[in-house]
Amino acid sequence: MEKLFSYGTLQLEQVQLDTFGRLLQGEQATLTGYIVGEVEITDAAVLKSSGQRFHPALIKTGQAIDTVTGTIFTITQQELANADSYEVDDYVRVEELFSAGCNAWVYVAKD
Repeated sequence: MEKLFSYGTLQLEQVQLDTFGRLLQGEQATLTGYIVGEVEITDAAVLKSSGQRFHPALIKTGQAIDTVTGTIFTITQQELANADSYEVDDYVRVEELFSAGCNAWVYVAKD
């Protein structure tokens, strides 16, 4: 099983149903050293699923005062691959350590 942190549209019920075929259960978590920016979405399938033209995108600052709250979901490797397909090319998936002491994957803005 994989851990995936969501701070944006992957928390939406319709996006979860479209991406994973089910609703996810998760735990609230905080990531330190990031702020939330945004990217404009042009992918038609992603726009239809989320209903949002602009999606949040994490930007690494490395500053302890910068934090982002979201949800860590436990998903399968296939579901992680589905999430990779959902996230557009403006994102890259990285593994980070969270305040709860666990590691999870998170999609951040590409440099």
